[in-house]
Amino acid sequence: MISFENVAYNYGGGELLSEVSLRLAAGSFHFLTGPSGSGKTTFLKLAYAELMPTSGHVTLFDREVRTLTRDDIANSRRRIGVVHQDVQFLDHLPLTANVQLPLTVSGRAGDPRDLTDLLDWVGLGHLADARPPSLSGGERQRAALARAIIMGPDVVLADEPTGNVDWEMSLRLLKLLVELNRMGKTILVATHDLNLIRQAKSQVSARVLRISKRRIQLAGADL
Repeated sequence: MISFENVAYNYGGGELLSEVSLRLAAGSFHFLTGPSGSGKTTFLKLAYAELMPTSGHVTLFDREVRTLTRDDIANSRRRIGVVHQDVQFLDHLPLTANVQLPLTVSGRAGDPRDLTDLLDWVGLGHLADARPPSLSGGERQRAALARAIIMGPDVVLADEPTGNVDWEMSLRLLKLLVELNRMGKTILVATHDLNLIRQAKSQVSARVLRISKRRIQLAGADL
């Protein structure tokens, strides 16, 4: 679904990622770990064509990203749900409007019952009319996940989704991601939380990747 072939990315001050070759197969579950500043967020941005590789090839759904038009990229992104590390909402709009914003932007009319079911699934049905400033960190992360999947994507990319929540909420978010994977979604979670990875590996067949010295490697069994 998403593949990297000998990909490098240069921010201008030297290469951040080098010789990255990786394939995210349909229905797979991956964790991406590594120290802060190692390139996890950059990798995710390359995976949904927010950034273009300095060299090498990134392929989204069998199409090389450099051949895609702006409309092609927009269409590809509808198949990729992204939970950003820095969750942003429109504070003047209620939760329902924020979650369905991708539908609004794309001009699609969603079924209100589907939105209700989605909010109930992430445990936020009782907060449908709440404004984002009133939400806790965990509630904001679950709302971000709901917004990421409202278009029914094939792939979900999550950048440190549990970075600002407690362990109980981390497990709740992990449970939702595991459920999505069991529905057939491809999941990639960038995280530095090794305890979360260990917990996930007891529930789902997850491949653990580590960025080290600008390259992505399979992590060892010590996780």
